[in-house]
Amino acid sequence: MTLEPLARPARLRPGARVAVVAPSGPVPVERMERGLDLLRGWDLDPVVAPHALDVHPGLGHLAGTDEHRARDLQEAWCDPSVDAVLCARGGYGAHRMVDLLDWSAMRAAGPKVFVGYSDITVLHEAFALRAGFSTLHGPMVATEVFLTDVATQEALRSTLFAPESVRTLGLDSAAPLVPGTARGVTFGGCASLLAADAGTPGARTSAAGGLLVLEDTGEEPYRLDGVLTRLLRIGALDGISGVVCGSWEACGPYAGVRAVLADRLGGLGIPVVEELGFGHGPTALTVPLGVPAVLDVPSDGGRCTLTVQVPALV
Repeated sequence: MTLEPLARPARLRPGARVAVVAPSGPVPVERMERGLDLLRGWDLDPVVAPHALDVHPGLGHLAGTDEHRARDLQEAWCDPSVDAVLCARGGYGAHRMVDLLDWSAMRAAGPKVFVGYSDITVLHEAFALRAGFSTLHGPMVATEVFLTDVATQEALRSTLFAPESVRTLGLDSAAPLVPGTARGVTFGGCASLLAADAGTPGARTSAAGGLLVLEDTGEEPYRLDGVLTRLLRIGALDGISGVVCGSWEACGPYAGVRAVLADRLGGLGIPVVEELGFGHGPTALTVPLGVPAVLDVPSDGGRCTLTVQVPALV
């Protein structure tokens, strides 16, 4: 069964109310305040979820209890006055709360803008598979790349307010690993989270015809080899049309990472682009998930790009 495009949410307008949630790790207050100021500068009305600045009483790597993190996300999603839900940061914890969400209620509330990456990959997959909604793999409110990188900020702002202006993605760093052209519906995110999600309740069983969006951080080449090998062994990459690689921050010397990518992905017989410019790196472009797109990976030195065939938001 080939991946089909998902329901896209509405673009944002000046004055839109956006909820900021923390589904994973604890959020530094100072970074949160700086991020909220940036959003206000875009003429948005950010509202911090009740438990977004919590820290779990016994597990300091979590932003509050699983129940509170899930409640924040669900209440924000089901609140008709909220136009978008933005994640404050990643870290770890989305796996622990994703099954606590009432996906029937969230599906009934309809699509909204949802932005995050890293650990938030678990929620991107859940929104796609349990609700049928397109989401945005993009920078988070209290992360350094959002607070400091102008290209990252502008990519997200343009996607939120004028998505037709950012349909073609790709930094100058993008290069062919396997040349070619591919079409498909975008899906994916952080490689290690996709591997961890496989086999869990409601997880993806087929991605045929999909364009896999892939990046990670802190995974040494041998660990990345293991992650990709698991995805290959369980058939998670069967029938995909292409692979769009972003950054591999803190994964060791890139030559070693590239060797693993070439070895594990090069034999699939599909186009693969490297370093397109999203993920944990110094610039994090916003990549729509659940939309039809074209991956162009020329072999002649031309620009490598991912072009979404429809605007990310309607």
